[in-house]
Amino acid sequence: MTTAILDRYARLLEGHPARRTAARLLLAAVLVLLVSVEGLTLARQPTGPRAAVWTAGILCCLCAVPWSRPPLATRAWLAAGVSWAVTLYVFVSARPQIVWGTGEAIALLVLLTGVLLRLPARRAAVLGPLLALACVAAPVRDASPGRFTLLFSALAAVVSAFSLLLRAQQAQRVRDLEAVRAAERLELARELHDLVAHHVTGIVVQARAASFTDVGASAATSAFVRIADAGDEALGAMRRLVRVLREGEARTVPVAGLAELRELSETFTRTGPPVTVHVEQALQERLPADLAATAHHIVREALTNVRRHATGVSAVRVGVRAVEGGVEVRVADDGGRRGAGAGAGAVPGGVPGAGPGAGERGGFGLVGLEERVTALGGTLTAGPGTEGGWEVRAVLPHGQGAG
Repeated sequence: MTTAILDRYARLLEGHPARRTAARLLLAAVLVLLVSVEGLTLARQPTGPRAAVWTAGILCCLCAVPWSRPPLATRAWLAAGVSWAVTLYVFVSARPQIVWGTGEAIALLVLLTGVLLRLPARRAAVLGPLLALACVAAPVRDASPGRFTLLFSALAAVVSAFSLLLRAQQAQRVRDLEAVRAAERLELARELHDLVAHHVTGIVVQARAASFTDVGASAATSAFVRIADAGDEALGAMRRLVRVLREGEARTVPVAGLAELRELSETFTRTGPPVTVHVEQALQERLPADLAATAHHIVREALTNVRRHATGVSAVRVGVRAVEGGVEVRVADDGGRRGAGAGAGAVPGGVPGAGPGAGERGGFGLVGLEERVTALGGTLTAGPGTEGGWEVRAVLPHGQGAG
């Protein structure tokens, strides 16, 4: 919760240079004002130790202001060196005096927080204790250290513990972000794997059809154009995959959903049997994005399965509608002969053709869809349809009673 609050204020200042400058000036004004009031109070009886403490307070307060130049490490080293030098000077002075140093100690606490949060571990391990001890030593200079020493000792301990806790939370957050990015890259690789497989399959189908059929010049030209288009799209997908894996960070696009089903069907129709799509009215606006993306996955994988494992199919019907307790996604063809691999490697739940022997899907085909649907609390089956042909049907929980 504390990290979220700090992140909120950091984002508030991040995009507004004027606000960052104003915050720095305000911090500098508060610290310098505190030291100035302290110095003016003690200036009634000027002494060397008091002048040294006042000068150290001014310098430490200026170092505590988070300017981009000089860097934090330089400012922290300077503040720690000045503070310790003045402490040693006061300790070797002739007699105890009222010198205070409250503003300087607060500035050292500000620097301590920045050092423990932002500097590398090795530098923080050296500078952190140096600043904390300097903060504790500042009130010890006074003739009556007492309560102020205890107060700043407790503050130094609390600030150190709190800063280290925030540092650990930030490190965990970085690890979590890296894990999320790795998962995104893996998911994108799976998505592009299916996309490339779809286009390459279309190229193979077109090429085989051209090699076994006598076609005229115009028909051959049209077939070659379709093959070239599919090849270009496949190469583009592979380039995106290689770029993502090289850059180490997924540059994602909006997740495909119900709105993209018609585009998917048109792409499939260009190299396969015609596809008709029916989406229940207003379902596109009501269905959550994750369920819409899963529905898109199911349709795309089912169409790819039709292309790979069925011959003689003249039409494919895609339907998405609301049913009791969920949403039904149904992809059915009008018949045709299933390929030899279609019946092999069936998985629990009735999904055929998804095993290693069926198109060498490597676990990223219907098996992956069944796992995704099951994780959402739904069901996925595939087999002979009620009206003939082959059917893939999934029911995703949605609405009352879902989950």
